[in-house]
Amino acid sequence: MGKVESRLAELGVSLPEVVPPLAAYVPAVRTGEYVYTSGQLPMVQGTLGVTGKVGGEVTADEAKQQARICAVNALAAVKSVIGDLDRIEQVVKVVGFVASAPDFTGQPGVVNGASELLGEALGDAGVHARSAVGVAVLPLDAPVEVELVVRVRQD
Repeated sequence: MGKVESRLAELGVSLPEVVPPLAAYVPAVRTGEYVYTSGQLPMVQGTLGVTGKVGGEVTADEAKQQARICAVNALAAVKSVIGDLDRIEQVVKVVGFVASAPDFTGQPGVVNGASELLGEALGDAGVHARSAVGVAVLPLDAPVEVELVVRVRQD
């Protein structure tokens, strides 16, 4: 187990198997020194624990925890193409989509769940640029979806 996965274990997080795609795409693609993940839902053992709109059926705190799960799933997708998370040099960009009730404006706080997990797991390499976007609906009625762009060490 590498440094990043050991740190995740200290945080009480175990890296899951890669979430199978819901349609015609792959979980992650590497091109040169970059890995791009597809949007990751907060799936745990193949199911969503929470569904609905943030600011409606889902609280901001619940959604923040779901964004954390999305980040873990995104790291699993990255690992599937690079083999070892210790090869991550930098999380370059995080994009978070939040299925929002019409009057909900706390998208940045929700996506902090993903950003904070990446910082805790990767330290300085987890510091990134980010977008947090409110949307009307996400696949399977998920409250949040997160995608990453990471730069990895060339071997």
